[in-house]
Amino acid sequence: MSSRRTGVADLKLHPGRAPSWLVTRMEKLAEKIFTIIHDEFGEEEILARLSNPLFFQACSNVLGYDWDSSGSTTVTCAVLKNAFDSVDVGVRAVGGKGRRSRLAAEEIGSIEEEYDLSEEETPKLVYASRITAKVDSAAIQAGYQLYHHMMFISEGGRWAVIQQGMRTEDRLARRFHWLSSKVKSFVDKPHSGIVGQVAHESVLDMTAMESEKCRNVCVDLVTEGPDRIQRWFSLIRHDDQKTLTRWMGTEAPRFAPAYWTVPRRVDWDALKAAQDIRLEHYEQLLAIRGIGPATARGLALVSEIIFGTPASWKDPVRFSFAYGGKDGIPFPVDRKAMDESVEILGAAVENARIGDTEKLRALGRLREFSSRVPNA
Repeated sequence: MSSRRTGVADLKLHPGRAPSWLVTRMEKLAEKIFTIIHDEFGEEEILARLSNPLFFQACSNVLGYDWDSSGSTTVTCAVLKNAFDSVDVGVRAVGGKGRRSRLAAEEIGSIEEEYDLSEEETPKLVYASRITAKVDSAAIQAGYQLYHHMMFISEGGRWAVIQQGMRTEDRLARRFHWLSSKVKSFVDKPHSGIVGQVAHESVLDMTAMESEKCRNVCVDLVTEGPDRIQRWFSLIRHDDQKTLTRWMGTEAPRFAPAYWTVPRRVDWDALKAAQDIRLEHYEQLLAIRGIGPATARGLALVSEIIFGTPASWKDPVRFSFAYGGKDGIPFPVDRKAMDESVEILGAAVENARIGDTEKLRALGRLREFSSRVPNA
């Protein structure tokens, strides 16, 4: 069975800020690019493109940002948010970096009337925003703490999410992509892509197909109540335990990350609340406030060690690379060429709107043909 996860490139934490002259040009260029995509393919295609890690990375590079920087996520998303506020492409963005990520729910409410969202659609969007963040912080554990969350919402109520986490000890970032039309379950292979530079060892992935039985056992464990879970924790935790290598049969690393250990601090009140809900599936468990990475990891370990139903410990990350960059890597941004691109694309948009769409299609066919011609 093939996986839907496609593309990934771990992103380094580059210093510095995007200069205003570059951001201004990025926004103008983004307006032209996505206006063409909207006019040719519609708003749903914009969401589909943004959910593709390869397209997003290439878009960031075309706009002139670092090819391997964590800022290629945060700055490009901010640029797209401003661009979509300036042009009508049927898509708006909510959320952002740091404190702005926590304003996503409030911002969804602000576009409810503009997009004529129904009473059912708005809560579903707020829930999707929250559960995608919970999945990428608790269900997948590779040491990346989320600090950026942005949701792109179409007039039809569909969405794409791009969020990013930071692993400070290695100065690396990892990006997660979601697309509503591909999400059949928030906890069963839900991503359209996970982008990173390094595949780490022993990463808990409760969204993997191999973790299905473990997810089911975790739900059953919670229904038993926190008292029994505490007793099982005491059976698998040893006073001298340092890492999970006791059971994995691997040599302990010099630095043992917290997500390898049996948790000592668990929100028992949250587990009691979960027991009272009478859970039916793992997603309901994750959605409970207070059920975080430690609790999810502890339940997975009890399931594996006591009941013999292991979770997947394989890193789900994939890899992709591109080029460009504000800091001159691999070459400096060509301001003149960028301005000319804005003018050319702007003229293409105007011509297309007065009936000259055949030229755009011809350019598309030429691009497709040229990609098949070997380099001289």
